[in-house]
Amino acid sequence: MFLSLLFILLLPIVVEAQKVLSITVDGSINPAAASYIERGIKKAEKENAQCLILNLNTPGGLLKSTRVIVGAIMDAKIPVVVYVNPPGAHAGSAGVFITMAAHVAAMAPATNIGAAHPVAGGGAQMDSTMNRKTTNDAVAFIRTIAEKRNRNAEWAEQAVRQSESITGIIAVQKNVVDLVATSTKELLKELDGRTIQLSRTTVTMKTASASVEGVEMTLGEKLLNILSDPNLAYILLMIGFYGILFELYNPGAIFPGVAGVIGLILGLYALHALPVNYAGLALIIFGIVLLILEIKITSYGLLTLGGVASLVLGSLMLIKEDPTFPLMKISLSLILTTVGLTVLFFLFILGAGMKAQQAKPVTGMEGFIGETGVVLNDLNPVGSVRVHGEIWEASAKSDEKIEAGALIRVVEEQHFRLTVERVLNA
Repeated sequence: MFLSLLFILLLPIVVEAQKVLSITVDGSINPAAASYIERGIKKAEKENAQCLILNLNTPGGLLKSTRVIVGAIMDAKIPVVVYVNPPGAHAGSAGVFITMAAHVAAMAPATNIGAAHPVAGGGAQMDSTMNRKTTNDAVAFIRTIAEKRNRNAEWAEQAVRQSESITGIIAVQKNVVDLVATSTKELLKELDGRTIQLSRTTVTMKTASASVEGVEMTLGEKLLNILSDPNLAYILLMIGFYGILFELYNPGAIFPGVAGVIGLILGLYALHALPVNYAGLALIIFGIVLLILEIKITSYGLLTLGGVASLVLGSLMLIKEDPTFPLMKISLSLILTTVGLTVLFFLFILGAGMKAQQAKPVTGMEGFIGETGVVLNDLNPVGSVRVHGEIWEASAKSDEKIEAGALIRVVEEQHFRLTVERVLNA
């Protein structure tokens, strides 16, 4: 009886035990980050968590990935709280869109949000038509988000048009974010009792005493996150080409072939997650083909020039520029360095290897072919000759008689008998 009464008294406490899931994105917004956030939202929904807290620190990223994340947050069945954290963190470019899309937007002290103005890849200036087009598209996107969340759409537009950036306290004053919290614990207290309008229902959060469970990236997401750097993807791709070609020209080396296949697979896997221009990839392959042909065909440098031009253009075109989110770009210095090393690799290393393969043998029986000597006994048609200080049985090439003392040249060797021809005296 006593145990039953105790169970009844403790039942509300057990029922009221709440859970909050927490994920962290610290870096660029890419397909790996989008997959991670989507998985976090689904896990929070499945476990009926009070909310999902997204700890965010990003300079920006890909437009496609940003739209995926914003769409997932908008359609979430549980509240998604974006927390620009830790102190010193920044929600820039794509981070502005994600923060403003949150059901609750919070910032830690000494953080800032903003600077979402479109620029060309690598930070270069765009022409006026492209600038106007991309800016207007970004403005429409962010105003839609701000109006949906009843946030300051005017400031959101200025963040895009004028690259405006503000601190957490000012962001609260301007109705850009909802609150500033010094820690996750304080954030949970601030969230407690808030009524949130979801896509299909309204919920009241109970987070004051909720436990926080962290959700880490999977191994695949971590790998994709690392490989989503276009510079690394480019390096892996070129290493793949080098390794496979080196193995083809030096069968049995094994290591270059294995390293090449691994590099090529990882490079293509990384490119699959990036906005790839396949015309650029085709130009890179074509450039390598031209350099290979330069080794085999005498073109007086024309094939080399074509190969270099194709490699440079292909490398520049390989990653499609994303004017609204400019981080995804291969470094020009990396391209020039890689192309230079590629040219040296083909013209000197592979070139030397192929010349060595095509050179006349200098050892073994094959080394006698083309060598000269003198007849010791008349070749009529068989006799003996001296070549390289050694005496060999020999026969004349055309069964002619070659008298002793005549100069001869070796043209063939079979079963340790030389076939020779007369060398006319100069």
